[in-house]
Amino acid sequence: MRMTLVALVLAASASFAHAQEGDFAKYCKADIERLCQGIQPGGGNLLKCLKSHSKEMSVGCAQALQKLKG
Repeated sequence: MRMTLVALVLAASASFAHAQEGDFAKYCKADIERLCQGIQPGGGNLLKCLKSHSKEMSVGCAQALQKLKG
């Protein structure tokens, strides 16, 4: 029974994380295209770029980034 509960919690966590990543992709796509042209994805490069342009990013993208941090 305990293993089943652990598996359910892990699955729910994975779904929640995937949903947050979906929000990031949805709300930050235009900001990435506008602010981070030429930045190679991977290794946190896009997040670093967006953070360096925090004053210029859209409200939706800023909120999606906050959700990822949490």
